[in-house]
This record gives sequence, structure tokens and C-alpha cells, in this order.
Amino acid sequence: MQGTTVRRTGLGLAVATALTGLTACTSPASGGPGEDGPARGRALAALRAAERATERAGSARVESTTAMGSLMSMRADGALGWDGGMTGTLTITYTGGTVADTMRRLGSASIQARYLPDAYYARMSEKFAEKTGGRRWIRYAYEDLEALTGGSGAHFGDQMRSTTPNQSVKLLLSSGDVRKVGRETVRGRAATHWSGTVTAADVTDAGLRKQLTAAGVTGETLDIWVDERNLLVKKVEKARTATGVTTQTAHYTDYGVPVRISRPPLSDTGDFEDLLRKRPPATP
Repeated sequence: MQGTTVRRTGLGLAVATALTGLTACTSPASGGPGEDGPARGRALAALRAAERATERAGSARVESTTAMGSLMSMRADGALGWDGGMTGTLTITYTGGTVADTMRRLGSASIQARYLPDAYYARMSEKFAEKTGGRRWIRYAYEDLEALTGGSGAHFGDQMRSTTPNQSVKLLLSSGDVRKVGRETVRGRAATHWSGTVTAADVTDAGLRKQLTAAGVTGETLDIWVDERNLLVKKVEKARTATGVTTQTAHYTDYGVPVRISRPPLSDTGDFEDLLRKRPPATP
């Protein structure tokens, strides 16, 4: 099938960064000691309240920016839900790096992404559709994403289901050095800034620990800001990876916003696995 190499490389890289742009960054553990004794107890109680409130909210609007060295920079805007499984729609725009160059060659540096509990869908450009039998949507079953990056790709599904703001609070609760930085203002909203470094050894949640271990790193630096309703309004994650320094910043607003998501039409959808096997998508 003509153009298969370009499609596999460009699209595989695009979906990998789209997914990892939402998931936890990782970095070697560092930083000073956190809260001790009663202060740590108060910190953990506050974070547990934030975890419960954010989880109960069930959904939020998300704006994020991610930079991964020379590989790519991107921004994502949309809404995500986490009540009964990961769902949502984001517009992802690649703004720099080799991924943006690849996406522009494929017709557009922006894609629409739809997340369902079992699969991720990307709406590609008209130019790209010419290479896939006219089909504009590509479906990535989470279990099939292992083909992108070898063994580590097998964990993309678990990572996608753990990218919601309540999971960020849960991860920080695992930190051995969590500390209260102080009161700050985030986009006009008063919030409490918490910071910590999380290592895989700290994490008791099996899913979160698997994410850190599968990535082959020891931990991550995580900062979150929690408002007076105990809702996460901002997070910043920092890492040093094989591709350079990675930084991701996300803002969360409109908790409880309705998130209605539908699968793209089957007649307009190709399967990622079919592309990897170098054959056109099967006709339904």
C-alpha cells in the first residue's frame, strides 16, 4: 500500500505523543524533605479531601500544554469525563518539534481526539484520508498500542484511564516528600499549592505503580493547585526523558460539565492495526 511507511511512522508517533501528552511525566526522584508529623497529617487529609471531591465531580474542561524536548510541543483543549471509564473529546494541536513537522506533511498539525473506555479515535486530515481509502478517523484499541513502542506500549490503555485530575491527586498522595508551598492565585481563583516527588516504590496503587515501572523510570516531580472547593485547578509535571526535558501543564475548569461522546461512523473509520499490517481497512 503506497505511503504505508509514512503513515506508520507519522501516525504512530502522533498518537504516542497525544497519549503521553496527557499521561504522567516521569523523572528521577529529587527534592528536599516534605512535611513531618502533624503537618504531614494535615497535608494528607487535605489531599484526600481533594481526591474525593475531584473524583465525585466526574468531568471537567481541560487545557494543557506539553513540551518534550525536540520531539514535540503541543496544546490540547476539550473536556474529559471519568465516571464509569475514561471518555472525552480534545482538540490536539502540535506546535513544534519533529511531530509537528510530520503532522504538517500529513495535511494538518491538528487532530480531533475522542476517548472511549476501550479505544482512542483520531480524526485526521483530508490529505491523510486519501491514503486510507477516504476514511478520516483512525481507531486505536488500547491493547493494540503495544505496536507503537514495543512492550511499554501495552500500558497506554492503563495510562489513559489514569490521566484524570483525581488521579493526579492520588499520585501526589503517594509522595514521600509532599509539602504545602502556600496560597496562590490561579487564573483569578485562590488555590493552595502542593508539591512532591513520587517514586515507584512509594506508590501503593497497583495501576499507578505499573505506569511508573513500565516507563523504566524512578519517579516524577508533581505540583498541583487545589481551590476552596477541594477541586484541582492546575497541575505541573516535570521529567527528564530520553528525548530531553519534558514539561506538562494542565488547567481544569467547569467541573461536572456534560461529556457526551459517540463513536465515529464505522464507514468513516479505519483501524490502526490494519495500517500496521500494511493493508487497507476492511470494508464493514
